[in-house]
Amino acid sequence: MPSAPVLGSLSLQSPSPATQIVSVSRSTCLEMSSFKDLLREYRKLDDSITIRLNREAAMVRDQERISGRPGRGSVQDQACSNLWQELVSNWNRRQRLIQYCVDVVDQSKEEKRRVAQAEEDTAKRRTLEAEVFSDDVKRNQVHNELSIDTIVKQRSLQAFRSRCRYFVPPATDQEARKLWDAASGN
Repeated sequence: MPSAPVLGSLSLQSPSPATQIVSVSRSTCLEMSSFKDLLREYRKLDDSITIRLNREAAMVRDQERISGRPGRGSVQDQACSNLWQELVSNWNRRQRLIQYCVDVVDQSKEEKRRVAQAEEDTAKRRTLEAEVFSDDVKRNQVHNELSIDTIVKQRSLQAFRSRCRYFVPPATDQEARKLWDAASGN
């Protein structure tokens, strides 16, 4: 018998289930509702960052209590480090998704533009030009997601910093440092 799904605030508080592999195809990028639904899923961690910080701290405390030995650093430091790693991983996946879709939509628009220019039948050319215009709207929407993603990262980082005042990403993790600096506006 399948277990009941976690609903309500418990679904936000629980750790992410095993990473789900999502296959993104050209059609995902060209179908705006699918693309936006996928981004909405990726942004759930950012949307629930305060709850996740609370949950992560509670999990670290529980692990210390069960094991009978303190972990490295304070509970808050460990919680911040764990959540930071999850945030960076999620931001990277989201960035790759958006960039892939930017490339797909740009390529689709360019292909249709070339075909439209080469078309000699006026009716067919107008139909193709309408498709190019439609792809141009999609292109603008997908490109706008890059700006939106920057704002989401900044907001998440602000919430993260309010709770993890003394956290700094390890100097050895250059990629995380770049994200930290970029989201900080440095």
